[in-house]
This record gives sequence, C-alpha cells and structure tokens, in this order.
Amino acid sequence: MKICIRAHDLGVKGTGAILSRLAELGIDGVQMVCYKAYDDIPYAPGGITPEKAAQIGADFRAAGAMIPLVGAYFNPVHSDREKAARCERIFGEYLRLCRAMGCDTVGSETGSFNDDSWTYHPRNRTDEALQAVAAVFARLCDIADDAGSTVAMEGSSGHVCWDVDALQRARRMMGRKTKVIFDLYNFLDESNQLDYLSILDRGLDVFGGEILLFHMKDCRFASGRHPQQVPFGTGDMDLEAVLKRIKAYDSNAVLTLEGTTGADIPGAVATIQSIWERV
Repeated sequence: MKICIRAHDLGVKGTGAILSRLAELGIDGVQMVCYKAYDDIPYAPGGITPEKAAQIGADFRAAGAMIPLVGAYFNPVHSDREKAARCERIFGEYLRLCRAMGCDTVGSETGSFNDDSWTYHPRNRTDEALQAVAAVFARLCDIADDAGSTVAMEGSSGHVCWDVDALQRARRMMGRKTKVIFDLYNFLDESNQLDYLSILDRGLDVFGGEILLFHMKDCRFASGRHPQQVPFGTGDMDLEAVLKRIKAYDSNAVLTLEGTTGADIPGAVATIQSIWERV
C-alpha cells in the first residue's frame, strides 16, 4: 500500500517544498495538479513545457517519491464550448507530457450541465449526457494511445457519471482502455449515504482490476442532507470496513488523501497506516 496526497493540499508550492513536506509527513507521493502546485505553470494551453515536466519527473525520482496521477480536471459538457475545447486541449497536453513526469495517467471527473457549479442537473442523468462525455474522453484516449499514456475517469453523484454503473456505461461506450479514480464519498448523497459499503462493494466488483487509486475521505452523515466531508478519521464512516475491502481487492493499493490539509494530515496518515496493519 502507498499513501499519497494532492500536492496542493500540502500548503506549499514548488518541487523542493513539496518533496520536503512529503518526507516530513512520511507520504509516498502526490496526485499532481501542476497549475495548483506551481506558480510558474498556468492553466492554459502550453502552460507546462516538456522541459518543466522532465525536471519535475527527475526531481521526484531522485527523491524516491511517486506521482500516480496527474490531475487535469475539466467539465466536458460545459455550455461554453470554447472553454470546454480549451480545457480538453490542456488535458491532451498533459497526456503527452505526463510520462516525462514519471506518471502515465491523467484524470478528470465527468462534469455537469450546471457548468462551473459542478452540481446536479437533470440532464446529467440522460443517455445524451453519457454519450457526450464518452465522445470527449474517447478523443482523449486516442491522444493517450499515441503518447503511451492512459486516461482515468472519476464519478460523482452530481455529475454525468453519477454512480458506479453510469461510469462503467460511459467507459463501455468509448470502447477504449481507461482507468478509474474511485472516490467513495463522491458517490454519496442524501439518499444513499448509509449504503456506502454496498456502493464500495459494487465498485470493486464492476471495475475489476481497473482502479488506479482510491481517494481517501471521511464524512459525517446528515439525515435528508448531503453528507459533510470531515478530516479523515474523524467522521462516521466505518474506515476499518472500507480499508479491509480495499486491502482484499488490492494489497498494493494507492490511497490518496483529498481535502485533508494542514494539521489534519499527520493524523490521517497515522489512521490509514494503523487500520491497514490490522485489517
């Protein structure tokens, strides 16, 4: 098992500072969103150069740190089609450069017809929406094939791929090889939050050996309302049951903290390590 974290959740920027924090915290690597982790990498076409990507990769290799995923999250069904096309182009550039960074996978969520709100919209749960998402990600998979990289997709209850089965349907529509970013909390809403272990079981079954990494989140359940994310290890989830299932699925799983920051990070890391050892 490896423990990672989003680079921009560390509270520092730049390769040197990121690697120092990883060493201090005993964390194996990062989910890298370059334009959030570096002041000199804008979110724009051409924002990262081949030279910069190669330097990041070399520095991480020298430090023995991993980058299992490059994040280039965007909304493929945004109503501003020019914006959607620009973001798709940026994602494609990362597919071409990620291997220089020591990573072969670039990922995104699947978006919402609520545009920048990234929240539930009735159109999200239609075949039209799935077909639109599949078409965009299929084009990106063609780029990945040429570049020797891989596309990863992440579902969420408010997005087009709103549950395990919708995400799998979109992947099958594409007819391409993709990986899955499994975020259990993302699939929860006011109606299904207490069924989280069944949702996890379904995902482990449906996605087989195609899960790239697991996002580690905890939450407090709220009757009639969306569950609220809290620092990992402080919520209502039965984390032993969650991690026991993941360990049985993949003893070498990559567990990536997302949304845990500051003083909450050491406790989250210790919680994962302690539970993993005993389940």
